[in-house]
Amino acid sequence: MEEKSFFLMRPGQPHRPPNSLCLEKTMREPTRRDFLKTSAALTGAWGALGARSARAYVPGNPPGERPRQDKGIEVLHPRGRVPLSFIIDDSTCLVNMGHFCMPQFAAAWPGRQQYKKPWKTWPQEIPDDFVREFGQWCATHGVRGKYSIVPNPACVGWLDRELPGWSRRDLKESLALVRDLMLPNWDIHPEMITHTRVIDLKTGRPLEPANAATMENSWPQEKKSVDELAEYLSYALKILKNCGLPCEGVTTPGGFGNLVKPELSLAAGEALRDVYGVELPHYFKYVAGGKDESTEPRIEHASGLGTANPRAVVNVPAGTGDWFGGWDGDVKSRGHLYSNDDATSGRMVELIERGAPAVMLCHWPGMYTQGTREGFGDFKKVVVALNTKYRDRTLWMKISEIARYWAARELTAIERKAAGFSLDAPFACPAFTLRVKSKRAGPPKLTSAGRSPELSEVRQARDLVPGSWLRQEDSLTLCLDLPKGRSRLEP
Repeated sequence: MEEKSFFLMRPGQPHRPPNSLCLEKTMREPTRRDFLKTSAALTGAWGALGARSARAYVPGNPPGERPRQDKGIEVLHPRGRVPLSFIIDDSTCLVNMGHFCMPQFAAAWPGRQQYKKPWKTWPQEIPDDFVREFGQWCATHGVRGKYSIVPNPACVGWLDRELPGWSRRDLKESLALVRDLMLPNWDIHPEMITHTRVIDLKTGRPLEPANAATMENSWPQEKKSVDELAEYLSYALKILKNCGLPCEGVTTPGGFGNLVKPELSLAAGEALRDVYGVELPHYFKYVAGGKDESTEPRIEHASGLGTANPRAVVNVPAGTGDWFGGWDGDVKSRGHLYSNDDATSGRMVELIERGAPAVMLCHWPGMYTQGTREGFGDFKKVVVALNTKYRDRTLWMKISEIARYWAARELTAIERKAAGFSLDAPFACPAFTLRVKSKRAGPPKLTSAGRSPELSEVRQARDLVPGSWLRQEDSLTLCLDLPKGRSRLEP
């Protein structure tokens, strides 16, 4: 394949929503790539992820409101199982981000040796045949998660217009493959607009000159308002909406938003509600990689509980480093760091054994691994090992599903009443699972909007599905599709 050049929008043809965005220069914060470089050096120790890790999970955004929850009910994991998920970054249609990002990062940070790799020898394309192979294998094995689609990947072209180097038919078929194959099991996120250069929203062109202040991985380098950030996120979301791709969340490229974390959380919520009408927005920015760090989602800026307009934004972290092949696909895959072949060691094993949400992280070029598919091969071994050993203890979920479950878990008001409990859920939640003390002989009863669907008894915890219950010595475990609003539970 011949080397591709970088194609930008022609003068007079800006791709923009209304309004503008101003930028200034300040000092750069470390990026997610710094974190991943650090985590890649850890060949089994999860603790010290390095002081320079901007990706380290140090939550500090305002949680907002919380309801009263009676201690008589314990909310468990969905179906009583540990949530699993797989976060894929730097994916898009056709474009190999490893190839096209490298020279742009080198121009912005000329002193960094990691950006001086032989990128011209790397594939320019990650073909749809590989997307199809990956998506079909994951569907067969139940894998669910998040798959980024960068709207203007590394400034090569706009996915809702033209992708120079590929025909319009190539682009349309690639987008159709994502819609038809990936969407049922994967959340689609923009990873901002280009994942390289910051775009001027007035012109649709990258800001000049190319340096740390004009790269999305380290933008913004001064305070920005919620409205300014939401405008930038909305720009990315509108391109994916033009492509017919739904979004309930966004992913930050590298250190995007490091200086404006509370504002970024709010902006993600505003942009997703504005462009897609999302009820419960979420975002991926952090890695909870420390041995004792919580990998549970954080519910941020919750408000309006008990009203007709509840709001919240869910911050869903990953729980691992990227060990399949690196962000550029040029790193030796070490899948055993997630799980070895019999699932007796590895970060995912550790998280499952302690009952914590276990969310793997990787970058799409690492799955393809310069065409060798080495990362994908290791990934398959990890999934088979986890599914074999933990089939009855885990549940693959999309990031949006994990976000919704945790929002319902933390924000549903639970009050003890004479005949049981009153539940007031700001958000509906499938497979909501709870344990309550009870010795009564009859089956439990959930009533909502005057309806009481029949619940089926099961004999083992592994058989819990929505609409079922399990009797234990002095308690009941129930799995319900929790409706939004008020319900009455009689255990």
